[in-house]
Amino acid sequence: MNYELFIAKRIIVGKKYKNSISSPIIKIAITAIALGIIIMLIAVATGSGLQYKIRDKMAGFKGHIQIVNYDSNQSDVSTVPILKEQPFYPEFKNVSGVKNIQIFANKVGILRTETDFEGIVFKGVSTDYDWTFFSEYLVAGAFPNFNQPRTKEVLLSQTIVNRLHLNLNDTITATFVKTKSSTLPSNRKYIIKGIYNSGFAQFDKNMMIGDIREVQKLNKWTPEQVGGFEVLLNDFNTIDRKGEEINSQIGSTLNSRTIKETYPNVFDWISLFDNNVWFIIAIMIFIAGINMITALLVLILERVQMVGILKALGSSNTSIRKVFLYNASYLILKGLLWGNIIGLCIIFCQHYFKMITLNPDTYYVSTLPVYISFWSILWLNLGTLILCFLMLIIPSLIITKIDPSKSIKFA
Repeated sequence: MNYELFIAKRIIVGKKYKNSISSPIIKIAITAIALGIIIMLIAVATGSGLQYKIRDKMAGFKGHIQIVNYDSNQSDVSTVPILKEQPFYPEFKNVSGVKNIQIFANKVGILRTETDFEGIVFKGVSTDYDWTFFSEYLVAGAFPNFNQPRTKEVLLSQTIVNRLHLNLNDTITATFVKTKSSTLPSNRKYIIKGIYNSGFAQFDKNMMIGDIREVQKLNKWTPEQVGGFEVLLNDFNTIDRKGEEINSQIGSTLNSRTIKETYPNVFDWISLFDNNVWFIIAIMIFIAGINMITALLVLILERVQMVGILKALGSSNTSIRKVFLYNASYLILKGLLWGNIIGLCIIFCQHYFKMITLNPDTYYVSTLPVYISFWSILWLNLGTLILCFLMLIIPSLIITKIDPSKSIKFA
């Protein structure tokens, strides 16, 4: 029989334990554990949520990997065409983990109304375009239909629509500057088929999506000439390795760039979230451990007589230490239980009710996204339990200093 666990249980359920001097200190320690795990869960959920949401939005607009001409053009404008007929299109045969390959071509223009104007990037796409990303953010209308001989339908952001005071199905005029300085700009009319709102201000403020054939006509390209290819992956975590594989599979005149390489500042910024989360976790575990050490010392000092009696009856220091460590473990588990319940409730409320909003110009999202996995919850709880328990081993050595002959005298 594990008599140390038996004694620890008797102490926990005893009325004297609940009404003792150490009771408020124990409650503070439990509260510290609960608050610690709440803050850690929220930190992990918000940090991961921001990372996943921002990178998914960037991939939705730009693809995970872009294949373009090997030149010095670093802008969003497609200047030199490449042939659509490539060994890797429409499928990479020697690279696994590729979800889709889609053609695109970009053209800079201006949307004009009678009273205002807005600069835009006209992104031309075709029937192979994956609309999965925009399906989540479509607020009105539908996607353009590219299965007809010619379409003037476009997808426009709610940001641009609101600025120009437009509505769904309105006809808009777009002006595009031609490549030759001696040529007059081209005017085209388009119909707003759908309106989206991704909350990513960097792209929402200027992105218009339409038929790639419009860009080809404006640039005087043939139907076989495109601006580049966007590659969508099944797993974002493989982007670096897949980027190298894809780069080795394309021709020497082509260049592949991952969105991490195209937007290094954004990904360097979101990678800092991990450092912040680890710092918060370390601080919270340290604070919880200090509170538990205080609670354990009070528990031991409050039961000096019991320690003396157990020693007199032949119990070893190790056995008596186990009694108090079992007791402390119960307090840690109680704090973790309440902390998980409250923390997960807060995360679920934010996920479903979007209570906390953010400035999309700064954070690229309009509401605070949250994401947490089962494994994150498990490792946070196990890590907190183990580290707090290890921190209690050293202060429990005070038991070895208690002299049974002196402690029993005051019983």
